[in-house]
Amino acid sequence: MSVHIQNTRMTTTRLRKMKEQGEKIAMLTSYDFTLTRLLDEAGIEMILVGDSASNIVCGNKYTLPITVDEMIFLTRGVVRAAEHALVVIDMPFGSYQVSEEQAVTNALKMIKESGADAVKLEGGEEILPAIRHMVKAGVPVMGHLGLTPQSVNQLGGYGLRAKDDAEATKLLHDAKLLDEAGCFAIVLEKIPSVLAKQVTDSVSCPTIGIGAGNQTDGQVLVLHDMLGLNEGFKPKFLRQFAQLGETVKGAVGEYISAVKDQSFPSDQESY
Repeated sequence: MSVHIQNTRMTTTRLRKMKEQGEKIAMLTSYDFTLTRLLDEAGIEMILVGDSASNIVCGNKYTLPITVDEMIFLTRGVVRAAEHALVVIDMPFGSYQVSEEQAVTNALKMIKESGADAVKLEGGEEILPAIRHMVKAGVPVMGHLGLTPQSVNQLGGYGLRAKDDAEATKLLHDAKLLDEAGCFAIVLEKIPSVLAKQVTDSVSCPTIGIGAGNQTDGQVLVLHDMLGLNEGFKPKFLRQFAQLGETVKGAVGEYISAVKDQSFPSDQESY
């Protein structure tokens, strides 16, 4: 199957038009220049510099420890490589929960210093004032509902969310509020596919699913997971489109052997 490579930069307006026309949106995470350039050349439409960098890049157990400045540092390299994709930066835990003023100040800092096109933050009605303030200040905002990893300690783990009627009703209510507040898209993570479709049909902005079935307006995965680099992580919703972990280990093994037996560098590789 051929993939249409866009020749202009993706915008939030184009994303909304894609939803209206029934064209699905492809999104992946990325955290550095080299891999982002490959994603961009392949035609990815959105790139999320996720706070999952806390796990993938920094080796933390949770997303919570990563800071605003660390997110900015990682995003700068991504922005330099992304000529076409819209780049979204995650606002880390503690950067928007204290007050509206703190949220807007950090959002503006992250956009200005990283070069990202938009911010993403987790939560519904409880953070609505901050979202409204950001949108009013000219910051494009992506929402995130369902499993919200920054609330892992409060939720008690990474299980399926909105299984019961009360939580499902609240999630649908929150999604409508985020849409009305001006969010240009909403991530729906690890919720029943029937609910994800209901949300998608109820909001005007695109929904991006991860573990939420295929009736959302788009999908997102963590790049290292879908490439098979994070070998120990295999939740039900994850499809590995490559097994690069084995490829990398094999290549490194060959390199080690070549160094040990002095076949590398060869005469042709020497000056």
